[in-house]
Amino acid sequence: MAVPINLNPARMTPTSTAGLTRTKKFRIGIIGTGGIAHSHMRAYKAFENVEVVALADIIPGRAAAFAKEFGLENARIYNDDKSLLDNEELDGVSICTYNRQHAGPTIYALKKGIHVLLEKPMCVTMDEAVEMMRAEKESGKILTVGFQPRFDKNMQMIKRIVQSGELGKVYYIQTGGGRRRGIPAHDNKDSFIREDTAGIGALADIGCYSLDMCLNALGYPKPITVSGFKTDYFGKDPETYRYKETKAEELAQKFGVDDFAGAYIRLEGGIHLDFRISWALNIDTPGDTLILGTKAGLRIPSTNCWNGTTGGPMTLYRQVAGEEVQETIPLLKDGPNDGTLWERKIGSFLDAIEFGGEAPIPTSQILINQAIIDGIVRSAEIEREVEIHIPEI
Repeated sequence: MAVPINLNPARMTPTSTAGLTRTKKFRIGIIGTGGIAHSHMRAYKAFENVEVVALADIIPGRAAAFAKEFGLENARIYNDDKSLLDNEELDGVSICTYNRQHAGPTIYALKKGIHVLLEKPMCVTMDEAVEMMRAEKESGKILTVGFQPRFDKNMQMIKRIVQSGELGKVYYIQTGGGRRRGIPAHDNKDSFIREDTAGIGALADIGCYSLDMCLNALGYPKPITVSGFKTDYFGKDPETYRYKETKAEELAQKFGVDDFAGAYIRLEGGIHLDFRISWALNIDTPGDTLILGTKAGLRIPSTNCWNGTTGGPMTLYRQVAGEEVQETIPLLKDGPNDGTLWERKIGSFLDAIEFGGEAPIPTSQILINQAIIDGIVRSAEIEREVEIHIPEI
């Protein structure tokens, strides 16, 4: 027996600028021109009213190569973030540095009166996150964090289902995911796996997405306690992981972060979150996401590699007139004019700047995400449960 549900797709963006026409000419800078900056640049190029006028990277020659790749003939090149921010008049800046360099450039840009689109994760420590939010508040400028899965229709559908009350009171969530063999490192790329550049591994890289998917659907309840652990069995052993590179031994020696992490998190409202995330493990997936409520349960299929959406159609389980039923929720597809997730992310940032809106992905939410990650790290280090305290800012 199947009973259809009536849930309309969510709007394309977390904040609405319906009916507004973008007319401002934007001057944008990009700090950090490594891999993820390419996604930012491709999205910026989709907007005719945007000019990327300045690039900065601490690696000699990389920013210049980036400018050449994208035909940015007039873009000025800098060797560090402060030089760029001191010498350019910008409307906004994308900060695409490695994790441990998220806080410094963000705070400096905000103090310079520049709006910031910061790549995820927000940072490495809670102290950094708090300092960033204080700079945001004092500056009155926008700081938004790059969680482009928020703009996916299926991710938005998850939130609509939870917020509709269809599940009743949510009391338990199992979530996570990741990759069977997917450590992001090769001969010329090791910033993701080094402690001095990344600080945190899979837990921050893709774990922040998994946490956001569920926490955003719930309305971001505050965490109370966390019991977590993390491992590095694969990253440090080239025989186990079998790096497909000539520098496999060197990469293994550089590996200084987690390749797997798990936690049990107690949230406000009597919600219990069972979380696990991986870059490498000996199974196809750590499991689907399950959101259990008193009226119904929702299964969200995992993906082989986190790609910003669900791994297939979702399933809703419930009882109707005493019968156990389940309803398949078909995947929602983008229309021809919807743009990519990245274009929606960049577009929402530009809209917030021009029309004075709130940050599309507000730091007040991502601070909670960061608090959980920080709690998992602290708990893993002392091998016991820790309390989470989120200061008022």
